[in-house]
Amino acid sequence: MRFVASHFPLAFSLLLLAACNRQQPADDTVAPTPSAERNVPGPSLTAIADSNAARLLLPYGKQYPASEVIVHTRLGDIRVKLYDDTPIHKANFLLLARRGVFDETVFNRVVKGFAVQGGASDHRTIRLSRYRLPPEILPQHFHKRGALGMARYDDDENPGQLSSNTDFYFVQGQTMTPAQSQAMAGRSLTPAQQRTYATVGGVPSLDGKYTVFGEVTEGLDVVDKIANEPVDPYKWPKKDVDIKIEIVK
Repeated sequence: MRFVASHFPLAFSLLLLAACNRQQPADDTVAPTPSAERNVPGPSLTAIADSNAARLLLPYGKQYPASEVIVHTRLGDIRVKLYDDTPIHKANFLLLARRGVFDETVFNRVVKGFAVQGGASDHRTIRLSRYRLPPEILPQHFHKRGALGMARYDDDENPGQLSSNTDFYFVQGQTMTPAQSQAMAGRSLTPAQQRTYATVGGVPSLDGKYTVFGEVTEGLDVVDKIANEPVDPYKWPKKDVDIKIEIVK
């Protein structure tokens, strides 16, 4: 089943606690579905754990770099730049994309005027451990409109602010005055960041709490289209918005 979050800043973290109820229990008499995992270089997805995520992912990111991806959906394409100074999150995202993990997922939580979250699946065939990523929360990366961040458990269950390995989100947000953005932010904002929130919009209440590791360079209108999709009571789009990720360069 899916959990409903009553406070938007915790919406992402609460979703990590459960899978939805669309998937039927496995029948031992039925042969397992063959894995769709692609045979590409990199660490085993079942070998990564909280304790070794950085050690395994950082060398992978250096050996197989890329900084741009396209998220293909039925509503259009979202071109995304991945930040070099969040190397663990970047390497993890590239590894899962190349292995085909995200291609078995959908946008599973949509809160119009806030953000759209993807990376969940009812039908994943690719096996991976439930590891988490060390936070890479940097003051220069903030939750402006179009920011790409990684979800996580809330602080009570996750005081180290470790990120999910699969659940990512794009910020939609709203515009607000500099005073409003600073009052909402989880840390001090620069004048330039306040101006961005005033002109572009975003969700400053997430600043300092979640890792932002990229941003949309083309396709913000597609984020808006996803945010406008009709949703069920759990904020899951009534018609699935499937995800296919292409590594550009």
